[in-house]
Amino acid sequence: MVSLQPLSDVNRAAAEALRVTADQQRFVSTVAESLREAAAHPATHAQPWLILADTTPVGFALTVDEVDSPDYLPHFLWKLLIDERHQGQGHGTATLDLLAARVRDRPGAEALTTRVRLGEGSPIGFYERYGFERAGEVVDGEVLLHLRLRKGRRACGRQV
Repeated sequence: MVSLQPLSDVNRAAAEALRVTADQQRFVSTVAESLREAAAHPATHAQPWLILADTTPVGFALTVDEVDSPDYLPHFLWKLLIDERHQGQGHGTATLDLLAARVRDRPGAEALTTRVRLGEGSPIGFYERYGFERAGEVVDGEVLLHLRLRKGRRACGRQV
């Protein structure tokens, strides 16, 4: 059972201990780096999450729901990290299920959006298999992806 727990002083050390593989480090920043980046952009109202499998910390997500500036995208998945010891066990997909459900319940939300860096070993295939679609050109090595959340659409074999 995967769940999201808001990041707090109590669970921050567990989150900061999470790591990706050496090959993935060019695509995914550390939890500490992600938190510093979010703090530098207060208008995003970024929400950090510890991802748990039962009671075991397995990942980290950073989301943006509402923003105070047109410079930022609402309903945005800013960061997603699954610890290298817990990859390939469905935790990333389960996390996307939870995040999509959260966004779907927000008034006026039509899509969950993220940006993915391209290159050898990029996680773009993971997102596209889930149902995200490319939404534009590549800018600074990253492509914008949207997961449409209208009722009745199917993603990754599941009703969304």
